[in-house]
Amino acid sequence: MFDILNRIRRSGILTEALPELQPPDAAVEKLQRQLQGVFGRALRIRHVDAGSCNGCELEIHALSNPYYNLEGSGMAFVASPRHADVLLVTGPVSVNMEDALRRTYAAMPEPKWVMAVGECGACGGVFGESYATRGPISAVIPVDIVVNGCPPTPLALLRGLLQITRQRRP
Repeated sequence: MFDILNRIRRSGILTEALPELQPPDAAVEKLQRQLQGVFGRALRIRHVDAGSCNGCELEIHALSNPYYNLEGSGMAFVASPRHADVLLVTGPVSVNMEDALRRTYAAMPEPKWVMAVGECGACGGVFGESYATRGPISAVIPVDIVVNGCPPTPLALLRGLLQITRQRRP
């Protein structure tokens, strides 16, 4: 029995080396350094899905993987708008989410920034403005920056976070 266990340890998955992670490319590393230079380790993001198709959310979740390592750079998503610096909103604003979005924006402390993500956040996208949606995010709350794309890449989202501070400083 011990012979079988030793063979498994020598040749099985127990002793196989983990595949090495590829380091982020130069563009990602440069953006991470710039973001950390601007925010230090203090940027907190509140995400609100105002009625999206979930495409943008998949790219936002990619920011937390080891390649983009958002939290390793000191930025993190928070559950409460009272702790957030940036409100990241996806999708066209549905009628049912309009009040919740306004309340979330009102609960954020000053200074606060709003980032509209994706084509739907920018102009309503394929959903437009109808009986079910209010259209773009800017129709409901003030928007500081728009990150275009359907869906935008995680790199575009990082650039948007950096660009938001260049528009106006608190």
